Amino acid sequence: MARRPLPLLLALGLAVGLPAGAAGESGSPYWRDSWRGWHFYEDPVAEEQAQPAISAPPTAQPDAGRAPELDEFEHLQKTLEAYRNIAVIRPTESNVRRYMALEARVVRQASAFADVARRVAWATPELDPTLEGRPVNAKALEVFEEAQRNERSRTVARLGEDHVLFFFYRADCPYCHAFAPVLEAFQARHGIQVVAVSLDGGPLPGFPAARMDNGISAALEVSQVPAVFLAQPFTGRITPIGFGVLSESQLLERIAIVASPEGEALLPGAARQLALP
Repeated sequence: MARRPLPLLLALGLAVGLPAGAAGESGSPYWRDSWRGWHFYEDPVAEEQAQPAISAPPTAQPDAGRAPELDEFEHLQKTLEAYRNIAVIRPTESNVRRYMALEARVVRQASAFADVARRVAWATPELDPTLEGRPVNAKALEVFEEAQRNERSRTVARLGEDHVLFFFYRADCPYCHAFAPVLEAFQARHGIQVVAVSLDGGPLPGFPAARMDNGISAALEVSQVPAVFLAQPFTGRITPIGFGVLSESQLLERIAIVASPEGEALLPGAARQLALP
C-alpha cells in the first residue's frame, strides 16, 4: 500500500474526532505508540488518583480508675439482651435454652446480692429500713400506733387552748346522728371544744347548745354533712378536717397534720380567714 501524505493523515484524524492539537503535540499517545497503528476506539487509560490513606481508629485505652466489675456487668447485660433477642426472632430450643440458662445465672447473682444486703442491714441499724417510719412487725406496730396516738392527743389538747372544732349537721341526717357521739367523746377525751352548727335549725342529741347557721356554711361552701372544721376564733383562721363519719383516730391524725407547719405547706389554700363569732 502506498504511504499517504501527512496532510491526508491529519485530515483523517480530524474526521474521526481527534482533538485538533493532539496530532501536533509531541506528547500525543498516537505519536508515542505509532507502531500500534490506528486505535481510534480504545478508551483512554484512566489516570490513577491518589487515594487518601485510611488511618485505623485509635484503640480505646482501658480506664485505669474503672473497676473491672463494671466491664463484667456491662458484658453480661449485653450478652443477656443479645441472647434474648436471638431467641425471640428465632425461638429454637437451643436459642431459648441458652437465654434461659444465662437468665437463671443473673437471677442467682441478684439473689446473692439481696441476701448480703439483708445481712448488712441487720448488722447496721442506720441502713435497716424496717427501723424507720411505720414498723412492719405486728407487736412493734402496736407500740408505734399507741405512741403516735398519745403524741397526737397532746397536740390536740394544746390546740384546744385557742382552737375549736366546728361541726356542721342537719337534724334529718342519720350520719350526723351517728357521728355526734364520736365528737362528744372526742371533746371529753382530748380537751378541745366542739361547736355544733345546725344547717336546718333542728336539734341534735349531745349538743343541746347547737347554733343556728348564720351564713358561715355558705362562706365555707359546706355542701355535705356531717362536716368538721378546725377554727382559731381570735384569728378567724379555719381549715377543713373532713366530711362524713370519721373515727377518733382519723380525727386525731387529720387535726395533728393540718395544724403542723408541714401540713400547712402541703395545702396552703385549704385554710381560710373568716370573721368568726
